[in-house]
Amino acid sequence: MRTIVWFLYFWGYLLFALPQMKKAQRLEAAGELDARDALVEPRIRSWARSLLKLAGVKVEISGLENIPEGPVVFVPNHQSYFDIPVLLAWLDRPYPLVSKQEVKKLPLIRQWMELLGCVFIDRDNARQSVSALGEAARTMVERKRSLIIFPEGTRSRGETIGEFKNGGFRAALKAGVPVVPVVIDGTYRAMEANHMWIKPAAVRVQVLEAIPTAGMSREESKEIGERVRGLIAEAKQ
Repeated sequence: MRTIVWFLYFWGYLLFALPQMKKAQRLEAAGELDARDALVEPRIRSWARSLLKLAGVKVEISGLENIPEGPVVFVPNHQSYFDIPVLLAWLDRPYPLVSKQEVKKLPLIRQWMELLGCVFIDRDNARQSVSALGEAARTMVERKRSLIIFPEGTRSRGETIGEFKNGGFRAALKAGVPVVPVVIDGTYRAMEANHMWIKPAAVRVQVLEAIPTAGMSREESKEIGERVRGLIAEAKQ
């Protein structure tokens, strides 16, 4: 029953917020980007927190003081679909995500993600992915906007941490902004561990110290994925 109610609320909220979405689109078209963000970010945070509350997901977060001033790339491990509302709800503000191209097929979700500034990549098209991440890097520099990237590329659905692909760090390296590792522990218990039925779960989120990328050597940049993965794995223990 919880799962059915959750999905009804998921889509019902988006329909209810349709007037705000249209207003945000008008602000964006008029070039009023700060006004757009002031409308979009609180609405997305409220939606994400409501989804977690309805699911019975309780979040304990620490390390927010490790987020430096200015744009960064947040790099979390990826256990569950619930990672996304957890990060949107409990980081210091909702940040755009790098998402797979297929998500653009979802009505309403796509529009809100575009308004938040999310980046869509085609995992089967290397040229498009490089171009999209390059555009993300320019946006971080020009608009001082941070970004969330899941370098595993897909959910682990459990405690295991998959390989961290270096391609996901390209935007941070190109923009010269810090990488902020984020530990997520327990989100898979809310859904994936229950054959996709939603159940209450306790989730721990820990923001680790930022890693500067400005001036990073070529060798260091090649190893950054494994370095961040190791820090997250150690902090999860």
